[in-house]
Amino acid sequence: MPTQPSRDLQTFPNPAPERDYEIAFDCPEFTCICPLTGQPDFARFTIRYVPDRLCVELKSLKLYLWSFRNEGAFHEKMTNRIADDLIRLLEPRSLTILGDWFVRGGIGTKVTVSHVKTARATKRRASRR
Repeated sequence: MPTQPSRDLQTFPNPAPERDYEIAFDCPEFTCICPLTGQPDFARFTIRYVPDRLCVELKSLKLYLWSFRNEGAFHEKMTNRIADDLIRLLEPRSLTILGDWFVRGGIGTKVTVSHVKTARATKRRASRR
């Protein structure tokens, strides 16, 4: 059976949790639908994060991004949604997503979402262990 899109993001344990290091993904083939015209919107996403306890598994990230192909949303909402899902899943030390939306009507759009884990969130997570 062919691979299907999925919102089921998978993780694996960070192999070096004692160290800060950055993981970066270049995702040049993102597609969703313009909520006003119904036409396809295309973007290149750059996802950069410093993992804490978990890392995202690449195939699941690919299938997750593919799952938005027929969904309508504005550029700002889509970029923030992807950031929110990854932050909720990974609880990274930091994460930045750049959505570089291709030109439509003569205007290109870049949406950047940044997140840095606060000391309070780290303390709360440690108390759950």
